[in-house]
Amino acid sequence: MTMANEGTQVTRALRGLESDNSSVRLRAALAVGTAPDPRCVDDLVGRCAVEPDFQVREMLTWALTRHPSALTLPPLLGELRSERAQARSQALHTLSKIGDRRAWTAITRELMTDADDEVARSAWRAAVVLVPEGEEPGLADVLATQLGRGGRETRLSLSRALIALGEAMAPALRMAMADPRPSVRQHAIATEKLSRDPDAGFDFAVEEAKRIVALGTTGQEE
Repeated sequence: MTMANEGTQVTRALRGLESDNSSVRLRAALAVGTAPDPRCVDDLVGRCAVEPDFQVREMLTWALTRHPSALTLPPLLGELRSERAQARSQALHTLSKIGDRRAWTAITRELMTDADDEVARSAWRAAVVLVPEGEEPGLADVLATQLGRGGRETRLSLSRALIALGEAMAPALRMAMADPRPSVRQHAIATEKLSRDPDAGFDFAVEEAKRIVALGTTGQEE
């Protein structure tokens, strides 16, 4: 294929990413991922910040993972400072999929406590993927500050993130079980129960935690 033809294909794909038709955008992202081209990286990252369709966003992320992380990390890390919540959350999601631990230092406490639930959830997932060996307890301490936050999906995301840290989460959970706020105690107990019996499910663990908190215990006696 000549350079002229390659340039035409890139131009066509980038134009497709801007289409009003989500199917066209999906095919364009697939095309870029199938034939990675460094010239497309910035446009892929930029599109992630504004793309309304979930499936297209997932394809954009996949397309970015097909490029060398040396090219994708700089613009993705830049997006973490964006004022647009979707830009931050999608960049975090993509970083978790790329899995390059050089991004670890960019997963800040500020992102993990972001006021936007989707940003925070993406930061939690990225953090547990990228955390260096030995820093899990410190990460667990930060994650534990978010116990009791949000609705079911947010709480489930946090529980899964903490459980992914294994035994490193235990001290932080024990402290949270003694928190004066019932919602924090319930979430901590539910997380601990889910870690011990994942087959029981999150909703069952939450109901058990509510019962334990109502009885005035921590659940550690059981």
